[in-house]
Amino acid sequence: MKIVKKLYDWVLHWAETPYGVPALFILAFAESSFFPVPPDVLLIALCLSINRKAFYFALICMIGSVIGGIVGYAIGFYGYETIGRPIVDFYHGQAVMDAIKLKYDEHGFLGILIAAITPIPYKIFTIASGVFKFDFTLFTAASIIGRSTRFFVVAAMIWKFGPPIRAFIDKYFNLLMWAFMVLLIGGFILVKYVFH
Repeated sequence: MKIVKKLYDWVLHWAETPYGVPALFILAFAESSFFPVPPDVLLIALCLSINRKAFYFALICMIGSVIGGIVGYAIGFYGYETIGRPIVDFYHGQAVMDAIKLKYDEHGFLGILIAAITPIPYKIFTIASGVFKFDFTLFTAASIIGRSTRFFVVAAMIWKFGPPIRAFIDKYFNLLMWAFMVLLIGGFILVKYVFH
């Protein structure tokens, strides 16, 4: 935990440098395949420092995360035994991988989308998608929707409410993501029954 805390502080310090935006992109990229600290930490700090650029920061974060997710997919698809398995084992993620596979088998694209939005380690999701050879187009679409949802919701809350929202997001982030997921799934179900 001390190592993770040091990494957390190291990530946060980039918000106070001129290299905050490149660091955000690199962090979002790395977190999608191996790095333990989520990019939300730096995203929140940058949004608070320059509120008017909140959605720009969210876009940078989403692009980095999706590209990193594609690398994670490639690790699972081409190099699971040599690269992917040690990463999954480090995060004790085998059970999560099995759950992702089950969701995909039961719900197809919606299962991938659920996995992309929920607060499971995204790196496990990307590697698992490659291992189980999920449809790459669906994987990419789910990643874009899921990652956009996560980062733009955070940016929107900070843009709207400013610094007071930071403590709230830090405390209830996972709960907020679950609530949004429930609303999103409810929307899919409504569309299904209304238009079919």
